[in-house]
Amino acid sequence: MWLPGFRRVRARLRAPLLASAWAATCLGVGLRSLAGEGGAGAVALPPTALEFAGLTHYAAANRALPPPAPGEHRVVFIGDSITEAWGDVARDYFARRDRINRGIGGQATPQMLLRFRQDVIALKPAAVHILAGTNDVAGNVGPMDLETIESNLASMAELARANGIAVVLGSVLPASEFPWRRGLEPGPKILALNDWLAAYARQRDFVFVDYYAAMTDGALGMRAALALDGVHPSPEGYRVMLPLAEAGIAAALRQGTQRR
Repeated sequence: MWLPGFRRVRARLRAPLLASAWAATCLGVGLRSLAGEGGAGAVALPPTALEFAGLTHYAAANRALPPPAPGEHRVVFIGDSITEAWGDVARDYFARRDRINRGIGGQATPQMLLRFRQDVIALKPAAVHILAGTNDVAGNVGPMDLETIESNLASMAELARANGIAVVLGSVLPASEFPWRRGLEPGPKILALNDWLAAYARQRDFVFVDYYAAMTDGALGMRAALALDGVHPSPEGYRVMLPLAEAGIAAALRQGTQRR
């Protein structure tokens, strides 16, 4: 069910791109101050390691989550704001006991890798859905080459497999421009990253879900009907993604059963 809760996400993403507020949202971290909140002469401090990785973001939810029931095929979705907003749009889907959303807006792959053990492995899922890379290409945590992004994605996938978790790798969604970081022309880099993801999934026998092919406008961007701001899917975009995700999850779970 696609609920009005998505309006909050839409409003946030369409808010005026005031530099400081937008940077904090996109980077997924806040700035601390030596003088306290709003104090005179405040000096901004870099985020701590806990803040950088978002290790406290889902800590309470993880503690409250019971172990999977016998026969339950729990799936954890890890990602950035595209995954997090999916939870707002498809509330009924993620209200299911066996579908756990662990998206954090603004995050890039280094941050997801740092929290992968507590937000994925410790939850004992049968499968993980990894949808990441947009914010790496945007440079949210600094400039990052393709090899580094690929290494982080591979590390998450291989950590999952080493712990008996089936893997679904989602393609990066099409984007020809980032509203918070204009002028990067990300389209070609996204294409190259997706080519690598598809080849890596074939080589390592992971499931690859090609959201890009289903959502592209053919000119390196996302189809207007499926996009909220050119980067984040609209409710219609998530309707396109959900059956693709479920088909990928079913395939990964079958692989997992065969491996045991």
